[in-house]
Amino acid sequence: MRCQPHDKQQVYIWLKNVQFCLLCDERAESSVPICMACESELPWLIDHCERCALPLPMSGLTCAQCTHRSPAFNEVVAPWLYDFPIDALVTRFKHQGKWPMGRLLAELLAQFLQHRFDEALDRPDVLIPVPLANKRMRQRGYNQAAMLAHWLGDELHLPVDEHLIRRVKETPAQQGLDARARKRNLREAFALMDPDRVIEKHVALIDDVLTTGSTADTLARLLTQAGARKVDVYCLARTPKPED
Repeated sequence: MRCQPHDKQQVYIWLKNVQFCLLCDERAESSVPICMACESELPWLIDHCERCALPLPMSGLTCAQCTHRSPAFNEVVAPWLYDFPIDALVTRFKHQGKWPMGRLLAELLAQFLQHRFDEALDRPDVLIPVPLANKRMRQRGYNQAAMLAHWLGDELHLPVDEHLIRRVKETPAQQGLDARARKRNLREAFALMDPDRVIEKHVALIDDVLTTGSTADTLARLLTQAGARKVDVYCLARTPKPED
């Protein structure tokens, strides 16, 4: 079992040295280990739903699902489509313990978020990672969402509350389930340890990939019912609808 590194521990040396791109191994032009050519060719999410970030043919639209049933979260912010090479980087970070891949994605996400903050996106009061089930935590040894949250917190100077939400019910993995099954799977799965800590707070949930949004919606409802003023979702990538 791998152990989750301390959030202050460097997973690669990124200051005052020459970096090489983790994708093509060419020399990088900055302190982040990705070259400009590879960064520009990442599957950037351009046109999407204004609420859940579902890929759409045009910008400025709201998808049918969000129109029919408004989610509990306010907005999803995701820079990329869950497509190559983002899917490969996330998989290697999430399931193979390749922490430099996760750190690279976190730094790029932090740059993307800072740009959005500069364009008037509201800064949250606290970052809260999506908790991992105890069984999967024991098997994997680390929570990738918590690692992303701490790296983002360091880059953006935002506090992280890793232990506010606990997964109190062991559930089957969400991967491979449709939207309805995911919602059933999450009933009574989470609990707030100290609800007073979110009263009148703007919260940002942190996860790696948003698929159907069921987990984010469940957690956002839990937070808003406890008194959170606003809940956003920050993630690395958004998947298209399964039939797409």
